[in-house]
Amino acid sequence: MGVEKDTLFRSADMSLTQLYISNEIGREVVSALGEVGEVQFRDLNAETSAFQRTFTMEIRRLDNVERQLLNQGYFQSQIGKEGIPTRPQHEFSNILAAPSASEIDELADKSEDLEQRVSSLNDSYETLRKREIELTEWRWVLTEAGGFFDRAHGDVDQIRQSTEDDDAPLLQDVEQQPRGQNGDASGPQSLSVMNIGFVAGVIPRSRIAAFERILWRTLRGNLYMNQSEIPKPIVDPTNNEEIHKNVFVIFAHGKEVIAKIRKISESLGADLYSVDENSDLRREQVHEVNSRLSDLGNVLGNTKRTLDAELTQIARSLAAWMVVIKKEKAVYKTLNRCSYDQARKTLIAEAWCPTNSLPLIKSTLQDVNNRAGLSVPTIVNQIRTNKTPPTYNKKNKFTEAFQTIVDAYGTAKYTEVNPGLYTIVTFPFLFAVMFGDFGHGILMTCAALAMVYFEKPMSKTKLNELVAMAFYGRYIMLLMGIFSIYTGLIYNDCFSKALTLFPSQWKWPHDFTEGETVEATLKGNYRYPFGLDWSWHGTDNELLFSNSLKMKLSILMGWAHMTYSLCFSLVNARHFKTPIDIWGNFVPGMVFFQSIFGYLVFCIIYKWSIDWYNLPPGSNSPPGLLNLLIYMFLQPGQVAPSEELYHGQATVQVMLLLIAVSCVPVLLLLKPLYLRWEHNRARAQGYRGIGETSRFSALDGDDEDGHAMNGARDSMGSDREASAMITQDIGEEENEEFEFSEAMIHQTIHTIEFCLNCVSHTASYLRLWALSLAHQQLSSVLWKMTLGNAFGVEGALGVIMVVVFFYMWFFLTIAILCVMEGTSAMLHSLRLHWVEAMSKHFMGDGVAFEPFSFKLLLEEDEGEG
Repeated sequence: MGVEKDTLFRSADMSLTQLYISNEIGREVVSALGEVGEVQFRDLNAETSAFQRTFTMEIRRLDNVERQLLNQGYFQSQIGKEGIPTRPQHEFSNILAAPSASEIDELADKSEDLEQRVSSLNDSYETLRKREIELTEWRWVLTEAGGFFDRAHGDVDQIRQSTEDDDAPLLQDVEQQPRGQNGDASGPQSLSVMNIGFVAGVIPRSRIAAFERILWRTLRGNLYMNQSEIPKPIVDPTNNEEIHKNVFVIFAHGKEVIAKIRKISESLGADLYSVDENSDLRREQVHEVNSRLSDLGNVLGNTKRTLDAELTQIARSLAAWMVVIKKEKAVYKTLNRCSYDQARKTLIAEAWCPTNSLPLIKSTLQDVNNRAGLSVPTIVNQIRTNKTPPTYNKKNKFTEAFQTIVDAYGTAKYTEVNPGLYTIVTFPFLFAVMFGDFGHGILMTCAALAMVYFEKPMSKTKLNELVAMAFYGRYIMLLMGIFSIYTGLIYNDCFSKALTLFPSQWKWPHDFTEGETVEATLKGNYRYPFGLDWSWHGTDNELLFSNSLKMKLSILMGWAHMTYSLCFSLVNARHFKTPIDIWGNFVPGMVFFQSIFGYLVFCIIYKWSIDWYNLPPGSNSPPGLLNLLIYMFLQPGQVAPSEELYHGQATVQVMLLLIAVSCVPVLLLLKPLYLRWEHNRARAQGYRGIGETSRFSALDGDDEDGHAMNGARDSMGSDREASAMITQDIGEEENEEFEFSEAMIHQTIHTIEFCLNCVSHTASYLRLWALSLAHQQLSSVLWKMTLGNAFGVEGALGVIMVVVFFYMWFFLTIAILCVMEGTSAMLHSLRLHWVEAMSKHFMGDGVAFEPFSFKLLLEEDEGEG
């Protein structure tokens, strides 16, 4: 019997397979399966620590290579600092073949060499940059200090006069002796007849005020200081920060004072430089500094070009290297989940895979064997187990976002009905019921169509979080916009204005007095063909009519949605062959729900089908359905004549109430009692109890499995040797002995929740009416406060106001009505699916299928990055 084709209605049929892989090609086999992305490996070494597994050393080696490539972001920071573009990872993810072991070793050696070369070049470049800054500052000091010395030589008397009134005069009783550079006691006679030393250097401009105060207070004014600003900022090579600095020259008397000035200067971050007061020698120093700067500039240029060339080469290949390393690490981590047979040098793996993908997996393994030239094939053995397989719902780019909505609540059990199928229609439709506006729907549809049209370029672009979220759900937005256009036509709303698509069914009188209440009359048998008649817009009773209509429509939609969802519990019960779930849960639950709320829906439709205003005189006015439902419980069998909807109403309501009440004990007791009876009968006949574990070994040799295992035994050795290769019992389903008390408690909770939720969930669908009303009224208010006011002004001012208020109206429409109101309606629609609909048939306690896939691995890493 063939396997059915995989559909979105149920999860794919899964098989537990056992792979016998030659150790020589283990890495190649796992890598090939990672490219296929259809296999989920089970961990056969769960009790073994990570440090004791077989391929721990290989993973450590790859971690070291990854560290060298990333180097804690070193390469990326250097590439980003230099503004060098990098090739994105998605350009390599699907084209890179699995590397050989020698290529990995070459990459490891290459990454180490690159790390050393780039680090050496970067250190050399920073050292040269620091030296260039030092020479640049020295040149500024020589240039600016020259003016200080010229003024000092020509104005000695002014310096002496400036110190005569100080407590400790700088030039008092000064002996004449020759001075040299920066106050050294050697060289020719300095500053004419004064025995004065000096300190010259550069200090950050932000510290100059503090520097002056400290010097003045420390030396009691026994100094003379000149300073000037360096017009161009100095760039710090360590952090590329621009620092404004000043050149200073300080004159003072005595070696101790000069030494103290040096210490104070260095403590405040000043850089001191040697300056000769002799103009000829100073010019030679300037010439020497310029020559050094020229040579240094050439060396810096060569170093920078070499560094850029290395970083450019790394930038072009870094993403590819990281893809290779990530794939290789994932392969060895997967190999660590396999069991290793030392005697035969064979890897034994157990993995879940879709049954329909088995031919593809076998052909992939055969290709690997052919490329390796091995005579021993990789054996794929499909085994039996009572362990519940993981749930794998196949999806494409259209259904992916809808399935994600469902999976965010929970994963369906294996082969259970997948709520993602009907969500494709019901989710955007319920959204549109709340968001219904023809104009807003067109705006949303256009935005979604633009994202669908530019799908490929946008998928390769780094988007911000909000845009990325909208792009991921572009097909949801497309359907929401299309459905909103439809419901907008039903409501006859376009930016809160009516669409006169067809003639109205109402006619207004031509003669009436101003201030008089005017009533419209119907045009014979003509009725508006589609949606709400546009004549209702602007009338005094518009809200009264539309609210009544939308409220009843909300109840109808809620009833239909929940009834449709409840029917899936019947489908699940038939699929899993559990008739007790049909007769113990579905049937009494459905009868209870339809006896109350199905009856309410019948009353709504019946009331709509009667022309109450053309009934004979003396007939009843239309009764209120809310009171009808309330008094059905409070006063069963009693219906006031004025509130009677149809003849025999009291009898029907009593019968429905009795049926609903009788369903409660059936819902509460039938399933637990049946399970206990079945358990006792199985015990009496000597069979296993319900829930007892029935285990199947991978070596059970019956039918196809036995033949497959016989082939494995022939290849691997004797039966005893094959038994030694099985490392773990396959059938380890966690079941418990049947307990009637637990079953009773569980069913009691289910009964209470179901009965109460029938009321609360039906009322919850009134949010469809409330959100629709809020959206319509907010749209109307926005129109009146913007364009409505602008259209009331005439002349040139009116034209200007129309233009200005149009842009204001359009921006607020997009920001408030489309984005904010759209998000609100989407969240309410999400809640109606998660709580009101899915709870009728869906527990969400399944286990998701997580295949070993390079594509998924790289997508996750790229998303985190």
